[in-house]
Amino acid sequence: MRQRPQRLLVIEDDPAIARMLEIELVEAGYGVELAGTGSEGLAAIEREEPDMVVLDVRLPDLDGLSVCRATRRSGHRMPILMLTALDRVGDRVIGLDAGADDYLAKPFAVEELLARLRALSRRATSGGGALEVGSLRLDRDTREASSDGSPLDLTAREFDLLAFLMEAPGRVFTREQIYEGVWGYSYLGDSKVIDYFVGSLRRKLGGGTYGSPIRTVRGVGYTVKP
Repeated sequence: MRQRPQRLLVIEDDPAIARMLEIELVEAGYGVELAGTGSEGLAAIEREEPDMVVLDVRLPDLDGLSVCRATRRSGHRMPILMLTALDRVGDRVIGLDAGADDYLAKPFAVEELLARLRALSRRATSGGGALEVGSLRLDRDTREASSDGSPLDLTAREFDLLAFLMEAPGRVFTREQIYEGVWGYSYLGDSKVIDYFVGSLRRKLGGGTYGSPIRTVRGVGYTVKP
């Protein structure tokens, strides 16, 4: 039985860029739908429930950050890749804080876009049963997580990062290893992105009974311990 292509929603207001992305993504095997405004994109997310979203930050009505926040508030957990004309760390962190799983600065090479989408897809669809470290539990088949029995509301990237650390509790991972293991491509040297996601996870995990299970090993990287 032939597997259906992954459904990809591209929310981009520039017709030339949108058409170029559609051609390249269809050629790569994706099923593609286009939306030219933020409100059209939100409606398409509710209607189609795509597997992944490529979302431009600058849109004529609702900006991409608002679209991303509204999507997460609605409970949708599909991976979101944001496109931005700005490449400052602060701008990227704002996008990640809105619920995006990755970002790509314009102008970009199509090959890099495809590599990032493949990485997002691999992590979002990977199974493998449950992981437990202390009172922290992740189910990689249902993509559900809980701490002390309380459900955790994690983005796709936060879930992937926590699962990666929990696969080898006690092992200390460098930022390079985390980037390649979670993001799926060579380390790009921006450790602040990893630090951001670790900080976000710690806030969502809270102190728990024995403090945060994610520990910093100064000068090396991160580990998870009960």
